[in-house]
Amino acid sequence: MTFQAFRMSLVAAAITVAGFAGAPTLAHAQDTRATTATQAQPAAAKPRVVVLATGGTIAGAGASAMNSATYTAAKVPVDKLLAGLPELSNVAQVSGEQVFQIASESFTNEHLLKLAQRVSQLAKQGDVDGIVITHGTDTLAETAYFLSLTVRTDKPIALVGSMRPGTALSADGALNLVNAVSVAASKDARGKGVLVTMNDEINTARDVNKDINIQTSAFKSQWGPLGMVVEGKNYWFRAPVKRHTTQSEFDIDSITSLPQVDIVYAYGNVQPTAVNALVAGGAKAIIHAGTGNGSVADRMVKPLQDARAKGVVIVRSARVPYGFVLRNAEQPDDKHDWVVAHDLRPEKARILTMLALAKGASTQELQRMFWEY
Repeated sequence: MTFQAFRMSLVAAAITVAGFAGAPTLAHAQDTRATTATQAQPAAAKPRVVVLATGGTIAGAGASAMNSATYTAAKVPVDKLLAGLPELSNVAQVSGEQVFQIASESFTNEHLLKLAQRVSQLAKQGDVDGIVITHGTDTLAETAYFLSLTVRTDKPIALVGSMRPGTALSADGALNLVNAVSVAASKDARGKGVLVTMNDEINTARDVNKDINIQTSAFKSQWGPLGMVVEGKNYWFRAPVKRHTTQSEFDIDSITSLPQVDIVYAYGNVQPTAVNALVAGGAKAIIHAGTGNGSVADRMVKPLQDARAKGVVIVRSARVPYGFVLRNAEQPDDKHDWVVAHDLRPEKARILTMLALAKGASTQELQRMFWEY
């Protein structure tokens, strides 16, 4: 007997003892808890949503139901993920496509480009109303921001993952995926850019970040979520104000490669070793994740100035998770010809900087982009 069959037999036995011998199966019970408020519609009237699977914990499996944090990611293919959620048929006409099957910490620039190109292709199809991307949570926010900047569509795009594998007790992936499909199928999500749907919240790709690695409430936006999904219904509280998707000056259809942009992390007793190595290694830009307000240690100023003199773009960001970096505050950015990342964290500052440099942007243009995106 497999673990899943054993687990289902235990639940069935518990139902019988409680006097509900004719009660639904475990799968049906889970479906009932996750059932959306969306009323069944004629098949032809349902929105058409494509689920692009890339791997991650949502496709992971652990050795036992107690393994919520130790498991193997990227094991379950998309067809099995969708087959395990029959209630999706009440929400949309859903089809799946396996783009990658990897843990998201292994995402590369090439993965970003390939995924964005496929999303753009689907978004142009008249028979696609929305797109969901299942993704590992480690770099989900980076991928979401990249798509938000490069895919020119007003159709809903929702990224989703899970903090626990589907084999764990109280796994979060199933409802997260149902909610993501509900968002992608909704007309009221059109024009809001790329969204991240996790833990009942709807967040904009630009603002959201993974803030904790051990709880299901892992993703937060410092400016708050756009809305929530409750029983399949979207509740909106605010709208994105920064440029994205259809308002973006970037277009994945014209991007074939991305420049090398790296991150240097500040800490007590930091030395210029990493900066010098990255410059020698061909970095086109360095994101300096500074302390506090993007602060730069005295001994790091000259190495960063030297890097800029060699043509390397320097962007001051902060390792502090909330707040924003003020220009010409901790450092005379105008004098150094440096750029500040505003409220973008270092990893997202890297995404925007790559795209800007791929367009040949100057430091002045890049600074303008940080204000606008």
